[in-house]
Amino acid sequence: MYTDPIADFLTRVRNAISAGHRVVEIPASNLKKEMTKILFDQGYVLSYQFNDDKVQGTIKIALKYDRDTKESVIRKIQRISTPGLRKYVGSKEMPRVLNGLGIAIVSTSKGVMTNKKARLENVGGEVLCYVY
Repeated sequence: MYTDPIADFLTRVRNAISAGHRVVEIPASNLKKEMTKILFDQGYVLSYQFNDDKVQGTIKIALKYDRDTKESVIRKIQRISTPGLRKYVGSKEMPRVLNGLGIAIVSTSKGVMTNKKARLENVGGEVLCYVY
């Protein structure tokens, strides 16, 4: 059993990218499903599928690669807030990732969203990870 499911999610994606896999399968949770939807909406993954056939279910994510260079669209995916050290920010201190080119996934009182959407809705929350 792992103590940090979000770090496990990010590590599985990171390892699949470094190994050059096209698809990665991850145990599902509601938070992971929302993070997957954000990655898809922002164009970092090709597609995703939720399988709820078992008790927990799984998420299958098709990773996105550049056609010419065969490099992954996700250059870096980094965990920010950990169970040992939570990182909370207000709406005014929302981080800018790679000067606006990347995204931060933030868990707010209005749900999981990107840092840009959280700034527009004027809500703060826990910074889960950076993606660029």
